[in-house]
Amino acid sequence: MISVISKVITNPTLVSVAQNTNASVASETVLKSVGRPGFILIDNDIDPATKKYAAAKEFLYQATCLAIYMALVGPVFKNGAFKIAKKYIYKGEEGFNKFHSMKEYLAYHKLADKSQTNRVASLSKDHSQFKFDHDKLREDLINNKTPEKYSHIKGAIELGSTIGSVLGLAILAPQVSHAFIHPALKFLGLEEKHPKVDRQIPQPELKHVDTKA
Repeated sequence: MISVISKVITNPTLVSVAQNTNASVASETVLKSVGRPGFILIDNDIDPATKKYAAAKEFLYQATCLAIYMALVGPVFKNGAFKIAKKYIYKGEEGFNKFHSMKEYLAYHKLADKSQTNRVASLSKDHSQFKFDHDKLREDLINNKTPEKYSHIKGAIELGSTIGSVLGLAILAPQVSHAFIHPALKFLGLEEKHPKVDRQIPQPELKHVDTKA
């Protein structure tokens, strides 16, 4: 089972798709939170009150999606996937044992993506909290034109990001927004509080039958 997961994580196509997908989620959600309400507001076929209500509701929903994505995907799912892969899937294997945290690996990967000249210049500034002075990481970044990027680590992180995006945006966001949006709209005065009407089920009228006839 673990070997199957390892093959999935290290698949270059999956990593590429995951990177492209998750890189666009935040920006797409931001654009939706601005574009959709804006489109509603410029629609002249809708009366002003309805436009304000619909635009505010759409903005709040997209803002909720963005908040869930920022709060869960990075801190929880991506970091969790790194820890699980390091502890169980790739336990003791080359790569994961060189990095103490997901942030350290991502900082290393960002440098490894740069050209050798820019990479050396970035390391010489020494502003990063990560010095990469262990396991020959710094030496690899400086001396090798194409340093090892440890694609299996990147694959594990992006897989966690994809799972987090699906669970957060498709399952959790609708539940949270349902509990949050309507009180927010009422607070903004865009949704009136309607008194509950006691609806009684009408009882069938019993007709008196004359049994003496």
